[in-house]
Amino acid sequence: MAHNGLMSIAEDVADQFLRVTKQYLPHVARLCLISTFLEDGIRMWLQWREQKDYIEGTWGCGFFLASIFVILNLLGQLGGCVLILSRNFVEYACFGLFGIIGLQTIAYSILWDPKFLMRNLALGGGLLLLLAECRVEGRTVFAGVPSVRESSPKQYMQLGGRVLLVLMFMTLLHFDANIFSILQNLVGTALIVLVAIGFKTKLAALTLVIWLVIVNVSFNAFWNIPSHKPMHDFLKYDFFQTTSVIGGLLLVVARGPGGVSMDEKKKEW
Repeated sequence: MAHNGLMSIAEDVADQFLRVTKQYLPHVARLCLISTFLEDGIRMWLQWREQKDYIEGTWGCGFFLASIFVILNLLGQLGGCVLILSRNFVEYACFGLFGIIGLQTIAYSILWDPKFLMRNLALGGGLLLLLAECRVEGRTVFAGVPSVRESSPKQYMQLGGRVLLVLMFMTLLHFDANIFSILQNLVGTALIVLVAIGFKTKLAALTLVIWLVIVNVSFNAFWNIPSHKPMHDFLKYDFFQTTSVIGGLLLVVARGPGGVSMDEKKKEW
């Protein structure tokens, strides 16, 4: 009884939060989601020579191809961010940013680093949710006849986006033999499972947003590190990647889990 009462209170608080923020929450979500691309695009401009030299030295591809790589990253990311924020050609912008993620995964050897690979996949999950948000539901053969919800690609995009988003939290689990770490792992695992299967989704996603914000500000405080130190760039990169995942979760809070979820199935029961 006490557990049900506490859950009801938490859901009421979440519903109240959504009522107050529903007009601007999707905008905040999109801004957070594209933040890592915006920051990286600006970094490509400010660190043009360093990025070009790294690619040229690592891959031995020569000045021309290394420069093309930096230009693609710079224009692709900044251009995609502008289109998404202006709500123009959002699908094309998402596909372009998917391409940037894939390109960087190979160029920076992220493919062989499980932690960074999972974070890149989580970032892709956020883009998948954004792509689902802008997609129109599947057209029907007969005008006025609703399409079968389960067959809509949008629903499976939302499912895939939720599943990929929770990979970020797999990188935050600590396997230490102390009570705090064990409790954090148990609670975190329960929340990411709820988001993945779409049960109590908005409440679970909102809780994960609060958790991620605290972790991000506490452990990725790049502003406390002098800009000339390598750790500054590392923490800054991590901070904005985490902020993008927060944006994806806020989209889940704002738009719901979609048709392929336990929350949606409960309505049919």
